[in-house]
This record gives sequence, structure tokens and C-alpha cells, in this order.
Amino acid sequence: MFDSSLPQLPTMFAAAGSSALITFCVYTLAVFGLAALSSRLLKSRDFLNEYFLGSRSLGVWALALTFAATSASGGSFTGFPSKIYSHGWVLALWIGSYMIFPICTMGLLGKRINQVSRKTGAITVPDIFRDRFQSPSFSVLATSLIVFFTCVNLVGQFKAGSMILQTLLGENDVYISARSIVGSFLQASWLQSTVDPGYLLCLVTFGVAVIIYTTWGGFHAVVWTDVMQGVVMVFGVIIMLPLAISQVGGMQNATEEMASMVAPHSAKIEIEVESAEVKVPLGTWLRTDDVPARVFRLAAAGQPGTTVVDAIEIVDAGDLQRIQSGKVKVEFAQDVAIHAIMESKSAAFPSNDRPGGYVTAPGPHAELENGFLPMSLAFSMFFYWAISGTGQPSSMVRLMAFHSTRTLRISIATVAVYFSCIYFPLVIIFCCARLLLPGMEVESDRIMPQMAVTLTENIGAGWLAGLLVAAPFAAVMSTVDSFLLMISSSVVRDLYQRNINPSASRKTLERMSYICTIVVGSGVVFAALNPPKYLQDLIVYVGSGLAACFLAPMSLGLYWKRMTTAGAISSMLVGFLCHLSLYIAGEGFDKPWRPFALDPVVIGIGSSFVAAFVISFLTPPPPKELVEKYFYTKRKKTSAPSA
Repeated sequence: MFDSSLPQLPTMFAAAGSSALITFCVYTLAVFGLAALSSRLLKSRDFLNEYFLGSRSLGVWALALTFAATSASGGSFTGFPSKIYSHGWVLALWIGSYMIFPICTMGLLGKRINQVSRKTGAITVPDIFRDRFQSPSFSVLATSLIVFFTCVNLVGQFKAGSMILQTLLGENDVYISARSIVGSFLQASWLQSTVDPGYLLCLVTFGVAVIIYTTWGGFHAVVWTDVMQGVVMVFGVIIMLPLAISQVGGMQNATEEMASMVAPHSAKIEIEVESAEVKVPLGTWLRTDDVPARVFRLAAAGQPGTTVVDAIEIVDAGDLQRIQSGKVKVEFAQDVAIHAIMESKSAAFPSNDRPGGYVTAPGPHAELENGFLPMSLAFSMFFYWAISGTGQPSSMVRLMAFHSTRTLRISIATVAVYFSCIYFPLVIIFCCARLLLPGMEVESDRIMPQMAVTLTENIGAGWLAGLLVAAPFAAVMSTVDSFLLMISSSVVRDLYQRNINPSASRKTLERMSYICTIVVGSGVVFAALNPPKYLQDLIVYVGSGLAACFLAPMSLGLYWKRMTTAGAISSMLVGFLCHLSLYIAGEGFDKPWRPFALDPVVIGIGSSFVAAFVISFLTPPPPKELVEKYFYTKRKKTSAPSA
């Protein structure tokens, strides 16, 4: 017979009462206050220019923090920590080039894209393409790709927002009651077996909040909240870093423990639930009554009765000792029995349970024999963060809105320092998380909010928990609001005003913008009912796909006189199709086909540039007057001096 259990990792309210929620609510109210102030600006300025670009008046701190906050998405504070926890120190190499991402993006395109957008009155990225290449169809193509990739990204961001709220609310009585009501409705619907009531409740709550303040305030609301959220994010990381290091006994002890650590086994076990009506949730802890006991955690929910479920087995001696001694708070439930252990296999790398994988490259991986980050993929990821980040339309929009060249120069250095203060500490914090929270591989995307709760529970600071959870929540919100606004601007400006109704009134444009933001946000909430398992893989797919589509046509369009309309369109389509085909030929978001061991982003961007050059040289050059408009400055004639 086996003793088994349901895990009860610390929840926000179990740890700190309502103080954490109060702190978090104060932050949320501040977000809506900024939206209200921004809404007042809309009444006295040109609607489209103000709503989507903030009247091109961003200063140094506004540009730097809105650029950084938009880039530091739910992937940075949810998916990235998940990767660190799963693969160890090698993630410092994986993310290393992100520190020079602002130098590449803002330095390469910043001044030029701002000049061109001011010269033509462009408000969106498709606006620039339409005017530079004199092609409405190119604008529609760009808009379609932006909407596609951004909506895919938003699905992952909404998932992250819901998961963070679930961790925040924990055992709050109001939340539990509301969750029960939602659950009773789900029982009578087709969603009963696929959607967790708590996840759905938090998803809808998050979606409604972010849609309201984005719709209400427009660009300035997004920028101002990004500034506040950027401050919250960096302070959250700075606070978590010393807490994590101190609670694992210092960096030396943490590194030594990780150096001897063995990755969990992938397992299949047969379990029996005593109650015929109760499902066993994902994350349930189980152990045998052997001596020593074998410890498992479910990687999937178990159904009533007898079922075979996926699980992981904790085999690291240090993890087992911390669990058995009570240093890690794990509660074992009593109403589940294990009938058989059908499979328990070690990670593919390093195989045979060799220690050291978490502190050396390429990092452990459950399925890949070459590990998480072989050298060819390390090159690809350096290329991805530093180069492909330049091709993100959301970053381009920010570069259309700054005030002066001095603002741009200072902002480049500011963002580089800001990213260094975010990403390197995150690597340390979530390597420490391996010692404080074993078994989180089964739901690793929840490691960030769970780590925040655990760290603050250990020092008895409830209000601080609310602030730390606000950091990943701020990262998600700052990305979601920017992407919602980018979609609505593309649809309203590029599809409706410029192609359907050029003489649309201000009132019509306002109504269309609000409706578009609400419709897109609502659609993403519905799509996020069944999101992908790993958030960071989705973020990488979207970022690399956008770069494959937009980097070549934008950079060559701004700097190369010979670039033609046919070359630009071909570049965008070839990049999109090459990138997409590699994911289709693979096994999903996390396992694309990698020819020559190169990531799809390298091949997608490379093929896009090749197509641009080849097709441009095969087609007639652009009209002389178009080249003169974008590449020559007309100087005023001065009268000859009198004799």
C-alpha cells in the first residue's frame, strides 16, 4: 500500500492574509488612474496621432521604459524563469545578447524610422510600407501578418496573466466562491473537461481589466503605465535577488548543490482515487511506503477510478532530503493509491543520471540528447535576441514616437542597463528556485509567482508578496496593452481609413478604434481557453516570425534606394513562408525543424534578405521622385550676394 498526497505549496493568502491583495489592488488602481488622465488628452488633440502615437512627444524616460516594458513581456517574467528553472545556468548564455538588443534596434532603425514617419505622417508600420513603396496591397499584407502574429502572442500573454492572478488570489474566500460558481456553469457546458474554473475566472478578469484601460486611454495610457510597470519590474527583481540568495545559503552553496543535482525522471504511474467523483489535480504529490520512499508529482490530472497518468519522479538526493526534512513544504494527501510504477526514465541529457547538467552547457533536457543549448543553437539565439528583435513592429512603433535625437541616444544606454538589471538577476533567482521549489517541472510557467510567494512567506512579509507578484503581472500587462493598440491601429488606420473610408470623421475613427480593441481582446480571451503548455516557446515563435517578415523590408526600405515594391513584398512573403514551414515540418512550437542545427529565425531572416535583393535587381528600379523624397534633402536656394 502507498501513502499519497495533494501538494500544498504556499499560496498568497495562506501565507500573508489579505495584505498582498491590498498592495496589488493599489497598483491596479494606479493603472486605471493613468488611463483616466490619458483619456483627457484625447479630447484636445488629433485623435489618431494622439491615440496611437502620443503626438510623437516621448521623452527619455518615457521612451526607455515603454520600450523596455513592452519588450519585457510575460515571456520575460513567466516563460524565461520557467526555462531557467528547467535547464539551469546555461540560460545566461541563451539570453546574453538581449543586453545589446536596444543598441541594435534603436541604433539601427531609431532615427531613420522617426524621420520617415514624421515626413509622411505615418502612424503605423504598414503606413510606412504603403507610403515608401506606394502600394496599398503591401500595407494590407503587413497588417494581416501583424494581426496574425500579435494575436498568437496575446494568447500566451493572457495565459500568463491568468496564472499570475491564480497564484495571487490563492485561498481568498471570495475567489473560492466565485470559482465554485464558474465551475457549476462549466459542468453544463462543453468546456467542463478542458478548462479549469479558476483559470477561466482569472483569465476573464485579466482580459476585462486590460481591455478597458487600453481602450480608455490609448497610447499615452499605455506609455504611462509602461513607465510605472517598468519601475515595478526592476524593483521586484532587485528585491527578490537578495531574498533568494540568502534563503539558499549563499551563491556558493547554491552552485555546489546544483552541481550535484540530478534531473527528475519522466514517469508513468497507475493510480487509484478512492472517491469516484473527485479528479486528482495536476501537481499532486505522491510517495511510496518503501524505505526509502519514492516521490512522484503528477504532470497531468488524474481521473476518478484507476488511471495511468504522466508524472515526474524526484530522484535527486538533495531534493529528497529537503522534502523529507520539511525544509520544502510539501503535503501528501491520503486519498490516492499507486498501483504500479510503469515507467521512470532519466533525462536524455545528461543521461544515466549524471550530475552537473544544471551548471554547465548545454543544460539538461528531458528529450533532446544534445541538451537544451548546443553551440549551433546558442549562435541562433544570440542572433535571435540581438538581430531579430530589430524586426519587431511593436518596437518600431515606439521609435516613431520619440521627441528628439538626444532622447534616442540616452534611451539606448538606459534600456541596455535596464535589461542587465532584469535578466542576469533572474538567472540567479530561478537557479536558486531549484533548491526552494523542487518538482515545478510539471507546471514550470508558474514558477515566477510561486517563487515570489515562497520568498515572502519565508520572511513573513505579506504586503511585499503583492508587490513581487505585481512585477510579472506588470510585464504581461505592458505587452498586452501595446499589442492590443498595435492591432487596433493597424486595422483602423491601414485597413479602414486608408482603404475603405478615407474621409472618416473623428467620431467614427474613435468608435472603430474602441470596437476593434474590444473585439480583438475578447477573441484572444476565447482563444486562451486552451493555450499551449510552454509560454516561452510561443514567444520565441512569434518574435522570430515577425523578424523573418519585417526586418528585411523595413531596414532595406529605409536605407537602400534600389529596393523595389516587388522586392519588399517578396521579402516579407518568403520570410513568413520559410519560417512557418520549418515549424510545420517540426513537432510544434517547442520542436521546429532546424536544418544544419540552426533555428528557424536564422533561416527565415536570411531567406527574406536574399529574396529582397534578388527580386529588386530583377525588377525595374523605383521612380526617381520616390527615391528623392526619401533619400535626398532639398536645400533652400540662397540668392547671390549683391555686388
